[in-house]
Amino acid sequence: MPINAMPGHLIRRLHQLSTATFSEQMKAAGIDMTSVQFAALQTIHEAPGIDQARLAHHIAYDRATIGGVVDRLERKGWVTRSINPEDKRARRVALTGRGRAVLQKAAPIISALQGNILSGLSDAECAQFIALAAKAVAVEGGFDPSR
Repeated sequence: MPINAMPGHLIRRLHQLSTATFSEQMKAAGIDMTSVQFAALQTIHEAPGIDQARLAHHIAYDRATIGGVVDRLERKGWVTRSINPEDKRARRVALTGRGRAVLQKAAPIISALQGNILSGLSDAECAQFIALAAKAVAVEGGFDPSR
């Protein structure tokens, strides 16, 4: 099987292109943010007070590593952490004013760059790709992107 017909290779290449596009656009906008940090900020915005374990689940990130992501967001002044009164071992995460401001600045840039990632596809093909990728992620990764 040729390498360019292997799903794993194509997914890796698409991830490289996506990450490079994201990084370039954020750097051009003067925003020091990774795609994982954006996913975390957006999720925290949508679910204020979410705990770190649920945050990790929502963005399909390793529970052991999410603490480092939240550490970096906290150092940037974009989030705060507090002890969950219902479970003293858990930490709740919330956006700060600075976090909301950077998310508001980044969101339209990120929305616009989504088209760049799949620029070789028509609108219908993009919709089909997204549906199929979401289905593959849900089945293979045990992750439901709608939750």
